Amino acid sequence: MFQIRPSRPDDLEQVLAVARHLDSVNLPADRDHLERILDRSAASFAGTLEASERELVFVLEDKSAGCIAGTSMIHAQHGTRRAPHIYFQILKDERYSETLDRYFVHQCLRLGYNYDGPTELGGLILLPAYRRHTDKLGRLLSFVRFVFIAMHRAEFRDRVIAELLPPLENDRTSVLWEHLGKKFTGLTYQEADLKSKYNKEFIRSLFPHEPIYVALLPDAVKRVIGKAGPETRGVETMLCGIGFRFANQIDPFDGGPHFVAATDDITLVKGTHRVTCGETAGEPEGASWMVVAAEPGDAATFRATAAWAEESAGQVMLSAGARDAIEVSAGDPLWVVKP
Repeated sequence: MFQIRPSRPDDLEQVLAVARHLDSVNLPADRDHLERILDRSAASFAGTLEASERELVFVLEDKSAGCIAGTSMIHAQHGTRRAPHIYFQILKDERYSETLDRYFVHQCLRLGYNYDGPTELGGLILLPAYRRHTDKLGRLLSFVRFVFIAMHRAEFRDRVIAELLPPLENDRTSVLWEHLGKKFTGLTYQEADLKSKYNKEFIRSLFPHEPIYVALLPDAVKRVIGKAGPETRGVETMLCGIGFRFANQIDPFDGGPHFVAATDDITLVKGTHRVTCGETAGEPEGASWMVVAAEPGDAATFRATAAWAEESAGQVMLSAGARDAIEVSAGDPLWVVKP
């Protein structure tokens, strides 16, 4: 039995164990940082932070084993006056010489800022033991965020962005950072990545603001710009399947691609709707649905699972196991979507 629920501060040790499998800027494998993130997540679900400041961490709990198997996150707004969204915009510069009869299209990177930014997805990590599970747990962890956004649409932006990891070196460093960012900041990739979580001023102050011609960078760097790494290629396919597109933007640290979609055009947001819980004795002969329960007006009671279900006359029929997984009874309100 698997349930996705809001994280709690007392999840720290288990979330730290999950974070060590990726060590990303959103969920760094650092106890002090994670403690602050989980405290902020609790305040976000409780609604005590301004909507633009909310950072929500979801955890996938294996209820039979009593452990957390994965995480995912939503940043309600990525890019504010306090902490702008910073990226490299990919541009093209066309040049032609009549004398030589030679034509070139140069790829350029220009630093960009957004102070009124989109909602951001992040923090998607699943423990290796739970990957390739028949219940498609990674997809469940990713998709649940769109159901939450649909349920609380007014609290999120009109665009959603996802920043994917590019191919990294064996030591988890970035060749783009080594040949570009490090030369302008003097910081290692890990130092810069962690520092940028709370303060991006050094990027604006030290990075070049004029276009950088990619042709001047080594071939090893050119190959990773805008490319999803092996850990995120599946996520790229999933995003494109529900309405996202490449934004012609990359992360200024590692060159990972940014994908963007209009919030109301995302198929899972459009498809989420409210029904009533029905019950059936056995497993329904329907399709696999994502099923969410929550007390009205209380985001902290959010709980979700994947279940085979049938919809009829405003009811979704769930087996006893599915009802137990999200702690509901017949007649309770549900939010559902068919991925």
